[in-house]
Amino acid sequence: MTHANTATHRTPAAQSATPAAKGRILVVDDDRIVVDSLGEFLRLEGYEVHGVGGVDAALASLAERPCDLVITDVNMPQADGFELLRALHDRHPDVVAIVITGYGTIESAVEAIKMGAYDYLTKPLSDDEIRLVVQRALAQQALLRENRTLREQLDLRYSLDSVVGHDYKMLKIFDLVQTIADSRTTVLITGESGTGKSLVAHAIHHRSDRRAKPFIEVSCGAIPEGLLESELFGHVKGSFTGAVGNKDGKFKAAEGGTLFLDEINSASPALQVKLLRVLQEKKFEPVGSNQTITADVRVILASNVDLKREVEAGRFRQDLYYRVNVVTLQMPTLVERLGDIPLLAETFLRKYCAENRKQIVDISLEAMQRLQRYHWPGNVRELENAVERAVVLCKGRHILPEDLPAAVLDESGPIASGGESGGGWTPAGTPEGAWKPMSLKDALEEPERRIIEAALKANNWNRQLTAEVLQINRTTLYKKMKHFGLEYDPARHGTAR
Repeated sequence: MTHANTATHRTPAAQSATPAAKGRILVVDDDRIVVDSLGEFLRLEGYEVHGVGGVDAALASLAERPCDLVITDVNMPQADGFELLRALHDRHPDVVAIVITGYGTIESAVEAIKMGAYDYLTKPLSDDEIRLVVQRALAQQALLRENRTLREQLDLRYSLDSVVGHDYKMLKIFDLVQTIADSRTTVLITGESGTGKSLVAHAIHHRSDRRAKPFIEVSCGAIPEGLLESELFGHVKGSFTGAVGNKDGKFKAAEGGTLFLDEINSASPALQVKLLRVLQEKKFEPVGSNQTITADVRVILASNVDLKREVEAGRFRQDLYYRVNVVTLQMPTLVERLGDIPLLAETFLRKYCAENRKQIVDISLEAMQRLQRYHWPGNVRELENAVERAVVLCKGRHILPEDLPAAVLDESGPIASGGESGGGWTPAGTPEGAWKPMSLKDALEEPERRIIEAALKANNWNRQLTAEVLQINRTTLYKKMKHFGLEYDPARHGTAR
């Protein structure tokens, strides 16, 4: 090899000026001369290099000191390079490998590539050859690491943990998501705009066995009616004016994964017929084509209007409604989960402080009380926008009422009613119009009491079921019932359990 020749052109001063290592490389060869010469050349190229004489030593080194690239010989005593490739695949999948050998054959080269090696080289190696291959292999390793990081970020962003809430209505949704994630069942998500339907659809996909396949989202209401069928099913050239070529639709793009159809109530009657067929038979034809395509796609649909009423009004097919209404998740409005406002607001505060590089400690008590008094027609999305605005405008360490939007500060507007419990109470638990300053803990007492009471009623005062729904133990529930005076009446509720 010609590696040593390169060293004669580097002065000690030049070597001392070498920047930080460009990557960590492990050289594995039972020939000490190869290890030393290759290691010297790669160090002069700016890499951090460690050399060992066999597979066992290589695995021990990797356990103590991770590396980016392994360059290994094939023919070594006791264990060969192929065994090392298998170990890298099982234990260190992010490490890229280059195989070198003095007795190369086409069969062994093919085997090495099949086992995950980036490249296969035969001795002797030239400086230019090893330099180029190492550069390309490390670029591949960087892409693998970036891809893994992006997947982790995506999983974190769309995991169930990213759907914030401890209201019992949200806890029931979390439980349903866990239950249905791995099934092929069609899911219908209903609720007002801004309640988090898209986020829940993402969570279902990323908790399913389809998470490695595409998640395709289509807003049916944002696409003109005449183009929506083509957008979903694709078209062939000449099928309509402007179809200058073949185009695959969203069902094709989502193959093996999940297709999320938002605002499905916007679909035309003709498109509803085609949707019904693809949901029932998993087959469709592109616009203008007679070719039938089979679709392996999990479909999640969402609507911000009551589809049952749309059926009664003749705007939505009854057979399609019954087909999509297999499992329904009803997203509560923010007014129906007032107790989640502090948790949501703090979550958004941390998010936008990080994005805007701001050091804001918290949301002041008065500002938080203003957030809880507002009626939130835009639901969670509006709350997030309000917190983002407050972070951007805040000049101090605390979010103050003046940092909030004018609509939130307008106390003449409607007061949050507390959802299905009804009543004219404020989050502080005081009569409407008689609010007075108090601690956040005291302010949250009334919403918590109403949540627990509603959960007990929904479960026929069965303490065990209620505790499971609220994800607290039975003793904690009993203590809270005693604290809030939520005693059951056997004459009205039967025997509590």
